[in-house]
Amino acid sequence: VQLQASGGGLVQAGGSLRLSCVASGSVFRINVMGWYRQVPEKSRELVALITDAGTRYGDSVKGRFTISRDKAKNSAYLQMNSLKPEDTAVYYCNADGFKDSDYNSFGSWGQGTQVTVSS
Repeated sequence: VQLQASGGGLVQAGGSLRLSCVASGSVFRINVMGWYRQVPEKSRELVALITDAGTRYGDSVKGRFTISRDKAKNSAYLQMNSLKPEDTAVYYCNADGFKDSDYNSFGSWGQGTQVTVSS
């Protein structure tokens, strides 16, 4: 299963961006889709994830970012509002689920998309 992330870019502080992630290939069911971010010399951190049970956000983005999902399109989206310079990072899409009706699992990462917030 391949993930294609898009939507990153350069934005001024206080602005908004919307990231998209599409899963392709052998996808039977996606259990969770999420966004993580990473800056140099730091570990990757959770931004947001979504399952059938609900959503979960990193503390630093609560109230500003919203994750959503389109199951029919095997896609997830991250609406980022009120962006801050500290949101600058490479954002990675992640998905876990099953490839077929035999419940062979997959776990995939997208290639990353750069988000830069200027002050």
